[in-house]
Amino acid sequence: MKSLLGKRPLIAPSMLKCDFANLHTDIARLEAANAPLLHMDVMDGHFVPNLSYGALVIEKIRKCTDLPFDAHLMISDPEKYYQDYVNAGCDAITIHIEAVPEPGELLEKIRASGCSPGLVLNPDTPVEAIKPWISACDLVLVMSVNPGFGGQKFMPVALDKLSAIKELLRDDQFLSIDGGVALDTIGECAQHGANLFVCGSSIFDKDDYSEAVSGLLAEINIKTR
Repeated sequence: MKSLLGKRPLIAPSMLKCDFANLHTDIARLEAANAPLLHMDVMDGHFVPNLSYGALVIEKIRKCTDLPFDAHLMISDPEKYYQDYVNAGCDAITIHIEAVPEPGELLEKIRASGCSPGLVLNPDTPVEAIKPWISACDLVLVMSVNPGFGGQKFMPVALDKLSAIKELLRDDQFLSIDGGVALDTIGECAQHGANLFVCGSSIFDKDDYSEAVSGLLAEINIKTR
């Protein structure tokens, strides 16, 4: 992930929305669109009310591309399973503060495994919950929807959180936003400090992925120049 710092802002396609029946084709289209990394949405049906895919599927996806993988673990016991995602070829692993209220040791383990560690906070969780561990992160992810399903409407409460967290981060840390990020919301997210944008429907629901990605980046540039 460190190699991507100089390439910010970054659009991270959310693979929850990809066409798994045509995975090779979808990944090739994302590579052609110059997507710099892929966001892996891991859901356990317990921490969030939905199931997605796990380490075995990510391991297969790893064989299709050299793009970095940002694994977002929406699971109740990430300490039990994080090594599976390391072994599957993930480059960054983010865990929820709601699942691990004292995440310091696990963040250290993720870093020691060779992955970039990150923390995620849900819309109802205050920034204060992650403050003691921000310095141990390479990535902080703000949820702008309640995690568990794609296609939800953007929640503006995330904007104030972005601004607050931006003031706490070093320049070598990513500030990410996930949920309802589209042409009508991405610019404001960038204005509030986000530099890594997880996008699902705003890419995968379009016929032309290259046009979708370039359009999102153009909107960021318009709102931040």
